[in-house]
Amino acid sequence: MSPRNVLVLLYDGVQSLDVTGPVEVFGAVARSPAEGGYTIRTVSPGGAPVRTSSGLVLVPDGDLEGARPGPGATVLVPGGRYTGDFEPRLTDWLRAHGGRAERLVSVCTGGLLLAEAGLLDGRRATTHWSVCEQMARDYPRVTVEPDPIYVLDGRVATSAGVTAGIDLALALVEEDFGRDTALLIARHLVVFLRRPGNQAQFSAQLAAQTARREPLRDVQQWITEHPDGDLSVEALAARAALSPRHFARAFQAETGVTPGRYVERVRVEHARRLLEDGRDGVARISRECGYGTPEALRRAFVRTLGQSPAEYRRRFGPQPPPVPAPAR
Repeated sequence: MSPRNVLVLLYDGVQSLDVTGPVEVFGAVARSPAEGGYTIRTVSPGGAPVRTSSGLVLVPDGDLEGARPGPGATVLVPGGRYTGDFEPRLTDWLRAHGGRAERLVSVCTGGLLLAEAGLLDGRRATTHWSVCEQMARDYPRVTVEPDPIYVLDGRVATSAGVTAGIDLALALVEEDFGRDTALLIARHLVVFLRRPGNQAQFSAQLAAQTARREPLRDVQQWITEHPDGDLSVEALAARAALSPRHFARAFQAETGVTPGRYVERVRVEHARRLLEDGRDGVARISRECGYGTPEALRRAFVRTLGQSPAEYRRRFGPQPPPVPAPAR
């Protein structure tokens, strides 16, 4: 099997989107101008149809037992309903044959299957946020990174929950076929190519809890709608009709983050969207996001995303239009 052959493991309780999301991305390559594509094969224990966590029935191409990934294949392990134990035929197969694959990929809680098979030992990995602590506790030889939407560590790639599998699949297509092909597929599927792996699993609003008290919820909404405004603790406290000290304590108690940290997340998120989807200069984006100067925005990006705004735009921003050929 070539590196562009993908073997997808199915089992009862699998999350259907963990399967169909990446498979749609890989399958779309054959419909693109790229030369070649992926050959996708699905297998299950005994070759039997499986019922997904949503009740959808998937019919595999063949039996897991007879599947051999070979030195060049990609093995994709989707996540699913986890009840505290694993299907032994899956983990036995992964222990016996997973190490021969050119690339191992997991989506969501599929990372637990790789960890149980010992295939993540000594590696960095992520999984769905709800089981990150469990993975770290049960598999101490795995360095669990709970925040990124996906992690690439050598030949092993792991992603967070559900739609993050699409982000990871697009990153692998970009690696195999180039950015133009990945971008074309992302547009066809009406998803973003540009979410970097180190983007947090949650947006600023989802990562922080919603405040219980209405004045603090109103402040959260105000921050989101006015990233360029005066978002100092003093100004926000005045909106909540609290003293700055009381506001800061109450905000952190109810949201889990300090006001300053929440503001930075919202502003960086807003700047990211402007860099991804528009062509405004960094100076203007800095002002629109409340940073004032490009240097302040650059420091926030390096602190939060590990790269400058210019680097981020080069990787994830709109591509310049092609230069027309000179008339003859």
